[in-house]
Amino acid sequence: MDIDIRKLTPELAEDYVHFFDVTPHDDHMDEHKCYCVCWCSVDALGQDYSTKEKRREYALQYIGEGRLQGYLAYAGERIVGWCNANTKGDCLNCASWLRFMGHVPLAGPEADRKVKSVFCFVIAPDMQRRGIATLLLERVCRDAAAEGFAYVEAYPWKTWDFAGHHAMYKKCGFEVLLETETGYVMRKALG
Repeated sequence: MDIDIRKLTPELAEDYVHFFDVTPHDDHMDEHKCYCVCWCSVDALGQDYSTKEKRREYALQYIGEGRLQGYLAYAGERIVGWCNANTKGDCLNCASWLRFMGHVPLAGPEADRKVKSVFCFVIAPDMQRRGIATLLLERVCRDAAAEGFAYVEAYPWKTWDFAGHHAMYKKCGFEVLLETETGYVMRKALG
């Protein structure tokens, strides 16, 4: 299987929203499709993410503005995976950070260093367990190093798998920076 990893750009915005339109990625009903708008560099206050249609519109807007960042995995012309990867400092007021990440310190001893944060993965159900998330993560790390980031951080949960699995990060050279009751902060030094 040949997988092509592409960085999300405004030119790929329609592909991106189509992937979320047609790909089941949650155990909940269709109206919970997230379009990953809550993990990007947007101040959470005042945003109305109440319907999937609004989240879809915001996704298109945020991609156009360069606020929603990450990578798409293609098998041929079909998108089979997504990884959200944004600059940590830009996402500390995003809706999902404020809602879910209370267990993660906002800054560590290297607060002056540039950190790329991996927030989530969505892999098409028929393509799971084929290494696509690992390919996406490896690309994030390569590009982050080339863009001058000092670290890539990830936040896998112990009970949810949308943020990737602890074992995948370990396999890719990440170390546990912090373990909490609900999850981990894992970090890979670049360079």
